[in-house]
Amino acid sequence: MNAYEYASRADGSFALPDACFKVKALMDDETSNVEDFANVISVDPSMTSRLLKIANSAIYSFPGEISTISRAITIIGTQAIYNMMLVDIASTAFKHFANQAIDLKRFWRMSVFCGLATKNLAIKAGIRDIERMFVAGLLQNFGELLVANFTPDVAKRCEKYSAQALPWQLQQEHLGYNYTEISAEILKIWQIPEKIILPIRHFHQAHNIQINKDVKVLYLASRLALVDSDPEEFSYDETVDESLCNSLGIYADDLAEAAEFATDEADNILTIMNAKLY
Repeated sequence: MNAYEYASRADGSFALPDACFKVKALMDDETSNVEDFANVISVDPSMTSRLLKIANSAIYSFPGEISTISRAITIIGTQAIYNMMLVDIASTAFKHFANQAIDLKRFWRMSVFCGLATKNLAIKAGIRDIERMFVAGLLQNFGELLVANFTPDVAKRCEKYSAQALPWQLQQEHLGYNYTEISAEILKIWQIPEKIILPIRHFHQAHNIQINKDVKVLYLASRLALVDSDPEEFSYDETVDESLCNSLGIYADDLAEAAEFATDEADNILTIMNAKLY
């Protein structure tokens, strides 16, 4: 199957809830207000509860408790609320596609770690929309779940990566493209904003795209996540490209700080998203 075929099969068995499309429609409507958004979100008690947990989590670090959806929207903004809905959906999708073809604990920790590292590096690179970058980092490898679900043998082969055969190299060998291509296609079908999809689709070609900081930051964060997944096999010096760091004004201390931040917060975020694996 090509990337679009994987995405199409997934869309047939798992789709975005109506609330996501309604929120996106409100975002495109200049006459909408906070109450309109709150009315859509508050209809789903589970979504409301999880969004408030995330809004009060270390991801946003707001002083004081955010106790209502309206306040969360006022403080965080509608784009951040929409992004948090996507985070919640990612957690649900993870459970929907769960199987034994891949190491699920490794997959989910790498995804959350990458999201957190992307957010931290985005701040250092001067990118303003850090919530969007967190979602891009979280969802960039979603395609692995689809491959594991529909063609588990392929996923098992792609998971046998090492310092000599990197993950994206094995994906290219066995699929003819990377998992990120599948991730981008399913997000496109779900009508996720293009600003989230673009860095996911292109970050493996970060060296060839000189004008987009999003792409470079996601590239660096994905490499940090790889090192975190197996520090005995991978190292920062061999995995992270120094020239890309220099083009963003990011240095070794910044990478170390981003990795430390992601490590410290990963378990907390996994718990908040109700996706703790054991």
